[in-house]
Amino acid sequence: MSALDLSRWQFGITTVYHFLFVPLTIGLAPLVAVMQTAWVRTGNPAWLRMTKFFGKLFLINFAMGVVTGIVQEFQFGMNWSEYSKFVGDIFGAPLAMEALIAFFLESTFLGLWIFGWDRLSKGVHLATIWAAAIGVNLSAFFIIAANSFMQHPVGTKFNPATGRAELESIWAVVTNSTGLWAFPHTVTASFVTSATFMAGIAGWWTVRATRAGDLELAKVYRPALRLGLGVLLVAGIGVAITGDGQAKLMFDQQPMKMASAEGLCETRTGAAFSLLSVGGLSNDCHLTDVLVVPKLTSFLATNDPNATVKGVNDLKAEQVATYGDDGVGGASYVPPLGITYWSFRLMIGLGAFSAALALAGLWLTRKGATPTGRTAERFAKLAVIALPTPYLANIAGWVFTEMGRQPWIVAPNPTGDASVRLTVTSAVSPFVDVPTVAISLTVFTLLYGGLAVVWYALIRQHTRQGAPELPAGSDQTTGTGEDAPLTFAY
Repeated sequence: MSALDLSRWQFGITTVYHFLFVPLTIGLAPLVAVMQTAWVRTGNPAWLRMTKFFGKLFLINFAMGVVTGIVQEFQFGMNWSEYSKFVGDIFGAPLAMEALIAFFLESTFLGLWIFGWDRLSKGVHLATIWAAAIGVNLSAFFIIAANSFMQHPVGTKFNPATGRAELESIWAVVTNSTGLWAFPHTVTASFVTSATFMAGIAGWWTVRATRAGDLELAKVYRPALRLGLGVLLVAGIGVAITGDGQAKLMFDQQPMKMASAEGLCETRTGAAFSLLSVGGLSNDCHLTDVLVVPKLTSFLATNDPNATVKGVNDLKAEQVATYGDDGVGGASYVPPLGITYWSFRLMIGLGAFSAALALAGLWLTRKGATPTGRTAERFAKLAVIALPTPYLANIAGWVFTEMGRQPWIVAPNPTGDASVRLTVTSAVSPFVDVPTVAISLTVFTLLYGGLAVVWYALIRQHTRQGAPELPAGSDQTTGTGEDAPLTFAY
């Protein structure tokens, strides 16, 4: 393998690994804030216990996300120096804003929340977790703004004298239409992840307590279960709406990505949506549809079921005419069809598990009920099975987003300055050799594997320990007392 291949593997592994922790952080921070707000407003000690219980799991996840995210920015300057040299002026701006504004906000106020239980007033302490939650989501916004520039470069111009892209408008970068759709889609998907996480764990504990005859303990977890299920339902609808809007935008901005996702080799009027195809999912694009939904692709692309949608082969010819002959008949302009096709379907299909959990849970807990008997056992199993599915869906979504952009690391803007574009092969650092990348790839993979074991062990340990008991000496009204500091913060 070349240094380019190894650099792509390294960035892919570290990015996907880091994104395991990001969605839970984005969604769980506001949910913990909501639970603490419920405790402040009602004085119900169950909400205080749920705040500390899920707050503990949130902090473990947040710490892992910070550690694994630091590596990302170093790779831009080391493995992808040509990329950084070409678009560093633009790409670096939202990343700097993320560090100086968002990360400062979330880390500062999260520290105050962790250590301020017995030092701050109830209202001020509540404000700290809301500020941290806002910071977490601001961080996501700036990161997505940077990634959206790679998908659809705006606010920039090419300087032929320096051979670099230069920033013209930071406002255009952060209000990129691609980012304005990608951000709500990512946030709603993160709420699906965190709500599945909350509902799955709270549901498992509710069933376990009921089975043991501890109805008081079941009442502690039931509010969190209902909150998670309600958020899961609303967020699931949000994912569908924002995903549809994002797909329509991609048909205009990155038609090759969407044609590849649909397995649409030839231009068609009233194009069907392929649920299953057989044949060679290679870049030659020879597929036979087995199961399709008539005219759905045309409708998803334009809201017109009879619209004409361009296929891979015609788009390939257009890119050869626009950007030059690649020497292999335009094959390099086609993303890996097998990966793009199936990652798109996995992203959508895995969401069915969270949907099933939401519907089953809301039905079984309606009118104050709690699952019992064999139904409870089945619900507990569904809760556990559903836990990893939104993570897998998020991974599939990012694989589709990034692999579908190939061969571009900065995809050309079809309505903007076509000079601001860069292929992956042109972006890799010319001074990083195979042994260097191979060693760092091996070290990171082993290190991340070890961190995964630690993360899982901590999450499992604290989940099985359950919600902390409130000591008799604690003041559940004001939040101060012997139990006030979060012991897991040290």
